[in-house]
Amino acid sequence: MTTFARRARAAAARMHPELSLVSYTLLGHLEERAGCRVTDLAAYYALDKSTVSRQVAALERAGLVERHPAPEDQRVHVLVLTAAGTEILAQVTRNRRTMFEERLADWAGEDLDRFAACLLRYNEGGRPAPGGAGSA
Repeated sequence: MTTFARRARAAAARMHPELSLVSYTLLGHLEERAGCRVTDLAAYYALDKSTVSRQVAALERAGLVERHPAPEDQRVHVLVLTAAGTEILAQVTRNRRTMFEERLADWAGEDLDRFAACLLRYNEGGRPAPGGAGSA
């Protein structure tokens, strides 16, 4: 798993030198949910709010996200992607897809199917059961 994590960080750096794996992950989360609060990000990733706030501040300085007042409560701010954030996320996603396609190009179909099934199983293992607590 350590090797996998190292490779993921290195791949993220190659795809866009100014966008860390954490930044890419946060941008993807914001795009997927059409925006959310810092506290939502912190809760989802089980991180301290101050840790997420530092990451978000860097994304704001880079012009990739901005804060908008929440429609239901003007005192609360929702983070949303800017046009630049949307474009950089799309660029990195294209680069990632190309990298995976190249790396897996010579894999047999049954190997790809097995690999995909294992990844799904692994990813589902960390999710809480509906209505209950999950494990990490």
